[in-house]
Amino acid sequence: MLLLASFLKPDPSKERLPNGKLAFITSFSVNFFNQDFWINSAIVVVATLVIYWLLRTLIRFISNRVAHYSEHRHVRATAILVEILRSTSQTLLMIFSLLIALKFIDLPDAWRVTISHGWFLAFIVQLALWIDCGIRLWLQNLLRDPLHVRNPVTMVILGILLRIVVWVMMVLAILSNMGINITALVASLGVGGIAIALAIQTVLSDVFASLAIGLDRPFEHGDFVVFGDIAGSIEHIGLKTTRIRSLSGEQIVCSNTIMLQQTIHNYKRMQQRRIVFKFGISYATPSEKVREISGLVKDIIQSIELTRFDRAHFLAFEDSKLSFEVVYIVLDADYNKYMDIQQEINLRLMAELEARDIRFAFPIRQVEFSGGNFPTVDLKAVANE
Repeated sequence: MLLLASFLKPDPSKERLPNGKLAFITSFSVNFFNQDFWINSAIVVVATLVIYWLLRTLIRFISNRVAHYSEHRHVRATAILVEILRSTSQTLLMIFSLLIALKFIDLPDAWRVTISHGWFLAFIVQLALWIDCGIRLWLQNLLRDPLHVRNPVTMVILGILLRIVVWVMMVLAILSNMGINITALVASLGVGGIAIALAIQTVLSDVFASLAIGLDRPFEHGDFVVFGDIAGSIEHIGLKTTRIRSLSGEQIVCSNTIMLQQTIHNYKRMQQRRIVFKFGISYATPSEKVREISGLVKDIIQSIELTRFDRAHFLAFEDSKLSFEVVYIVLDADYNKYMDIQQEINLRLMAELEARDIRFAFPIRQVEFSGGNFPTVDLKAVANE
């Protein structure tokens, strides 16, 4: 474009001719047969092609070396860097090559200023493309991570927000480089953003709550949670709501903002369970046998897999029973596994107490009759009735 403009530039000596068309034709003929013009054009074309080939070769060499390093070290960041380098725009690379080639010829000062703007424009666009590609690859790696299941909706929101910031900053940088005062524009965008935020603050609150859930991950898809009077498994974490499948079968839809305001019990992340249970024996049990029961319970629990005994004590004298309290740890989060273990403990405890002639307590109420005599009851008459 620069060469074409200089090629079409009219000869100053012909500008004052009365016939404008004749002046242009004369200038065109002079420049067309100008030897320096064709030499400069050839230099620019050849230099552009050579520099373009060198830049492509350099980028390919660097990306291959980084890829080789990434394969041996298994570093995820270097793999992303390889993809970013390979995503370099070939059009912008050709523009860079042309701008470098123009350094080899003499140009007017006005054109040098234009070339400097071209350098900045090409660089800032390529930088934005690299960052955009890096954000996309980073979010894809987060979603593919088998150790941490992340919400795709949250990742999409985060990607959109980051890309908007990148491209808005790029546009503002270009406008500032072109000499446009962006202060008023930034102020207008700020006022407009505040007005929009106030208008849709409820929706934005849920959107940012969804983003917070995705980043902080207090619960994930498939987790069993309990809060308030709601208990169920997380089915879907959306842009505005979270859907829970309750134990009774129906789907419960909760606002993301309300979910974050609750105290949530996430049972899927439970690594172990601390179990406390009580039982009572009869007051007729001798003290020697009562003393043996704590050790008996300890032996029973320690003989069962996936358990860790904590304590077993004669707790208190209660109504109709001598009360024992037992504490142990189930080394598994599965509720069904816990119930199987508790059932086995109960059955073994019953068998051991029966073998020692120790009876479980049951409610007994003793009534004393004082004053007067019981009426006489004819049992035969009652039986005949």
